[in-house]
Amino acid sequence: MRLTLFLFVLFGVGIGTVFSQNTSKRQKDLEIQRLRLKNEIKQINLLLFSNKKIRKNIVTEVEDIQVKMNVREELIKVTNAQLNLLTRKININERNISSQQKELGELKEDYAKMIRNSYASKSLQNRLMFLFSSESFFQGYKRIQYLKQYAQFRRKQGIAIAEKTQTLQKLNKVLIEEKSKKSKLVNENKDVQDQLKKERISQENLIKSLKLKERNLSTQISKKENQARKIDKEIDRLIREAIAVSNKASRGRGKKTFELTPEAKLIAANFEANRGLLPWPLEKGIVVQGFGRQRHPVVKTTTIQSNGVTIATTPSSKVRAVFEGEVMSVITFKGSNPSVLIRHGSYITVYKNLGKLYVKKGDKVQSKQAIGEVFTNQKTGKTEVQFSIFYNVKVLNPKGWIFQM
Repeated sequence: MRLTLFLFVLFGVGIGTVFSQNTSKRQKDLEIQRLRLKNEIKQINLLLFSNKKIRKNIVTEVEDIQVKMNVREELIKVTNAQLNLLTRKININERNISSQQKELGELKEDYAKMIRNSYASKSLQNRLMFLFSSESFFQGYKRIQYLKQYAQFRRKQGIAIAEKTQTLQKLNKVLIEEKSKKSKLVNENKDVQDQLKKERISQENLIKSLKLKERNLSTQISKKENQARKIDKEIDRLIREAIAVSNKASRGRGKKTFELTPEAKLIAANFEANRGLLPWPLEKGIVVQGFGRQRHPVVKTTTIQSNGVTIATTPSSKVRAVFEGEVMSVITFKGSNPSVLIRHGSYITVYKNLGKLYVKKGDKVQSKQAIGEVFTNQKTGKTEVQFSIFYNVKVLNPKGWIFQM
C-alpha cells in the first residue's frame, strides 16, 4: 500500500516538475509580451493622444482609437494566457501539497510507532537479553547490525520528516505568491477590459456621426489608395529597372533577380543573416498599420493594401537605414512626400513620407545612419513613416525582419 502511495506521489511530483519546466519559459515569454504591450499603449498615448491643441478630424480620431484598441485586445489575450498557465500551476501545486501532506502524515505515524517500540525496549537489560539469546555468534553479530540499522533508520526518518516539512513550507509559499500574482493579473485585466469598452463606445459614437458621410469617405480612401498604388507601381518599376541594369553586363536579360557582384552577395547574405534582428527605421515609434490587405478601420466595407508597415513617431524624428547599402533611388510624386530606396544586394528597403532628405542617389549608407526626417502633417498632427522590404521584386512583411516589431 505504501509502495503504491509512494509511486503515486513520485509520479505526481514528476508531472509537476515537467510541467513547471515546460511552462516557465512560456510564462516568461508571456510576461515580456505583456510588458511590451503595456509600453506600446503608453507610446500610443504619447504619440497619438498627447497633443490636445491639434483638432483631429473624426476619421483620424477613429483610426487612432482603433490602433489603441488593437493593442489592448492583444494585451487581454496575453494576460488571459498568463492566467490560464497560473491556474494550471496552482492546481498542480495544490495536488502536490495534498500528496506531500498525506505522505508526511504517514512518515510521522511510522516514526511515532518506532518511538513507542523503542521506548518499550529501551532498557539495557532488554537489549542485552536480545543479544545473549542468540543461538550462534553469527546470529548475535546480525542482531548487533540490526540494532545499528534500526537506529540509523530512525535518524533517517527524522531527517525525512524535517525535509518533507520544509518542502511543504516552500510549496505553500510558492502557492501564496502564485495566487497573489493571479489576483493582480485579474485586476489589471479587468481595468484593461473596462478601458477597451469605453474606447469601443467612443469609437462607435464617432462612426455613427460619419454614417451620412460614408460615401464621401469611401471616395477619399479610394483616392488615397490610388496615390499609394502609384508610388508602389513606381517603386516596382525602379526595382525592375535596377535588376535589368545588373543583368545587362552578364547578358541575363529577362531575369527577375539581381545579378550580384561578390561584394553585393556578401551584403545580401549579411542582410538575410540578420533576419529578425534588424534595427527599427526610427529610434522610437509604434506600428499603427500592419502589412498586407486589411479592412479600413472606419469604413468596414472598404479594404486597403499595405506593402509595408506604417510607424508613428514624434515630430522631427530621424529616419535611419536599417542596414548598410547604397541609395538606389529617391522618388517624389505630386501630392506626396519623398521616398528613399536603399539597396542591400538582392534586398531593398523603402522609406516613405520623408519631410527632409539627408541622402541622394548613389550614396553609401551604414546601419542606423540618418537618411532624412519624417514629415509631420500639420492638420492631423501625425508624424508617420511607411517602411517596406523587398527581395528582388517580391514584397516582404517587415515584422519578420525588424527586431521585436
